[in-house]
Amino acid sequence: MKVAVLLSGGLDSTTALHWALRHHEVVCALSFDYGSNHAARELACARWQAEHCGVPCHEIDLCSVSAHLESALLNGAEAIPTADYAEENMKQTVVPFRNGIFLSIAAGIAESKGATGLVIAAHGGDHALYPDCREEFMAAMSAAIAHGTYAHLQILRPFIANTKAEITALGARLGVDFAHTYSCYCGGEQHCGQCSTCRERRESFAAAGIPDPTSYLHGR
Repeated sequence: MKVAVLLSGGLDSTTALHWALRHHEVVCALSFDYGSNHAARELACARWQAEHCGVPCHEIDLCSVSAHLESALLNGAEAIPTADYAEENMKQTVVPFRNGIFLSIAAGIAESKGATGLVIAAHGGDHALYPDCREEFMAAMSAAIAHGTYAHLQILRPFIANTKAEITALGARLGVDFAHTYSCYCGGEQHCGQCSTCRERRESFAAAGIPDPTSYLHGR
């Protein structure tokens, strides 16, 4: 199947790119700049990964849309909660309907590029917090996109039932260079080591039993 891969430059989407290269013909990677705190560093990793894999990468500017959305992820590093890993803190980092927005735009581009599938790295660990990462949403969105495209585009979500540790382990087997991925919500030169996604990243390497190449400002 010819597919387009949603590539943020993070650990999960980079592993999804490598997975897609093993199982499908990747026509392009699609990266979205939605004005997040970590956009510059994450997108730089997306470009590096795509170039390393020999895949064209198309960057879509959504900053004019994100100006109308409310999330700590869009309000500067000082807005990112670091106190603990509690659900209410983590909810502050949700960008409303982010995957829905991405997938809608990606569907039009993918069909224009001759693809019949979209690969997204939504995973099991995100379900409780992110409504647009749940299988119910993905199945409904896949059906809508299939009905709304001549190519009957499918959404492929290979990690929908996996934990981040399982994705990390798979990435290692696929030869992902994790040093060229970025996760920190604060967007600094180093991963802060305190925000929810830094903690999740660090825990995934530990659980997978894989050396973590990440430099954290606070802690290992």
